[in-house]
Amino acid sequence: MKGLTTAVAAALIAATSLVATPAFAQMTGTPTPGFLTAPGAPSQSMPTALREIGFDQNLDQLLPLDARFVDDEGNGVALGSYYGGKKPVLLAFVYYTCPMLCTQVLNAMTATISMLSLDAGKDFDLVLISIDPRETPAQAAAKKAEYVHRYKRPGSDAGWHFLTGQETDIKRVAKVAGFRYAWDEQTQQYAHPTGIMVTTPEGRIAKYLFGIEYGPRDLKLALVEASDGKVGSYADQLLLYCYHYDPMTGRYGIYIMRTLRVAGVLTVLSIGMFILVMVRREKSQQSPAH
Repeated sequence: MKGLTTAVAAALIAATSLVATPAFAQMTGTPTPGFLTAPGAPSQSMPTALREIGFDQNLDQLLPLDARFVDDEGNGVALGSYYGGKKPVLLAFVYYTCPMLCTQVLNAMTATISMLSLDAGKDFDLVLISIDPRETPAQAAAKKAEYVHRYKRPGSDAGWHFLTGQETDIKRVAKVAGFRYAWDEQTQQYAHPTGIMVTTPEGRIAKYLFGIEYGPRDLKLALVEASDGKVGSYADQLLLYCYHYDPMTGRYGIYIMRTLRVAGVLTVLSIGMFILVMVRREKSQQSPAH
C-alpha cells in the first residue's frame, strides 16, 4: 500500500506540473484572397470598386435594430424583430441575382450548417440581407425556397429570413457590420467581400468567418459562444473552453494552456478513480473469509 501511495503522489505532481504550464497556440489558415481589402489598396491593376471592398471587424458593435426591411413574404419588418430572444443569428450580406460569389457563400454556408448538430430555426436563425435595393420580395422568396430545400430539415423554414430594403437602411446595417461593398459600373455588378457574421441574440457582432468555406467546428463554436452557452451541449462548452478565436483568420485554434488544464483535471480524476478501485480491492482481499 505504501508503494501505491508513493506512485500516486508522483503522478499527482506530474499532473499538477502539466496544469501549471503556461502555453498558447492557435490554428492558422489563409482566408480567401481579397477577404480583407483596405481602401486604397496599392495594386494599380485592381479595379477601383475592388479597392474599396472588404470587412472591417466591428466586434461587439450593436446593429441598428430599427433599420427597416421587407421580408420574403412582402411584410415590412424591423431588423430588431429577429433579435431579443435567446438564439444567435447568422448574418450575411448577399444579393439574390449575384452570378458568382453570393451563390458560393450561400452554398458553403448551407453545406456547413447542414453538418451541425444545431438546428436552424431552433438553435439559431439566419438573416440574409440583399445589398441591391432593386431586388424584390419575390426574388427573396425564391432564394429562400431554394436554400431551405437544400438544408433538408423539416420545420426549419421559420429560421430563414431573406430580406430586401431601401439603400439607406442596407448601408446603415452594412456600415455597422463592417461590410464594405461597391457597385461596379464596368461589370454592372456589386463588388463585395466574402464571409458571414455570427451575431448575439441582442444584435451585437460576435464573430466573422471569412471566405467561401466555413469549418463546421468554427461555425458551431462561434454560435455557442455568441449564445453565451444557451445553445450546444456540455461537450461544446468544454471544446469552446479549449479553443481560442483568432480574428485575423476568422477561425478557432487550440488554446494549449486551457487544454492542459482540462487534461490535468481529467488525469487527477482518473488517478482518484484508480485509487478508489485499488483501495476497495485491497480491503476486499484483507477481509477474513466467512
